[in-house]
Amino acid sequence: MTPLTDHPAKFSEPIMERLRRVLVGEQRRLGRPPWVLDPFAGVGRVHRLVPAGTTIGVEIEPRWAACHRRTFQGNALALPFDGGAFDCVVVSCCYGNRMADSHDAKDGSRRNTYRHVYGEPLQPANTGTLQWGPAYRSVHAAAWAEAVRCLAPGGLFVLNISDHIRGGEVQHVTAFHALALGRLGLEWEDDWPVDTARNRNGANASARVDHETILALRKQAPRPGLPT
Repeated sequence: MTPLTDHPAKFSEPIMERLRRVLVGEQRRLGRPPWVLDPFAGVGRVHRLVPAGTTIGVEIEPRWAACHRRTFQGNALALPFDGGAFDCVVVSCCYGNRMADSHDAKDGSRRNTYRHVYGEPLQPANTGTLQWGPAYRSVHAAAWAEAVRCLAPGGLFVLNISDHIRGGEVQHVTAFHALALGRLGLEWEDDWPVDTARNRNGANASARVDHETILALRKQAPRPGLPT
């Protein structure tokens, strides 16, 4: 399998800097490098965050999965790991914006989408095919339930996400993900707005949400004497 290192939504350097700081804090808390899972790993930038080789990625597209030996081709809805196997989940999911467009451009214009960068049809279960709406919300709620299953009690779930503008209105994607994770029993710990360059192509190029967000939520450990 020939790796494809180009990707429309890699962790940017400002995002990487914040994620490293979060994981340094987790290493101090644990007294060792954390085991980290990225269930939407893309080209595998998660592996640059922890130098100890304690990161595992899962990516649905084979040529993106082939970019790193610690990324495995698979589906975030069916992770092949035991419950509680990881100290942290660190992930950036698709935002449900126009990067999910899949039509073939005929006019020579630039299309910075998952489909066009990959250069061939995406796997049917790839969330990069989903525009913001009920199907997007349903699939991501299921993916987060599976990721939280793999997260140890006391573990940290770190999500890079962003709102976007459609039809002149802000779509509140970040709030949806925060609520979905809260319904799975995670408790908010912190969040950070991160200024990034953003995608400057497409119909909403003149009206962009000016930052991405990193959310950090903690999986609560069972209380003594209560059933798990």
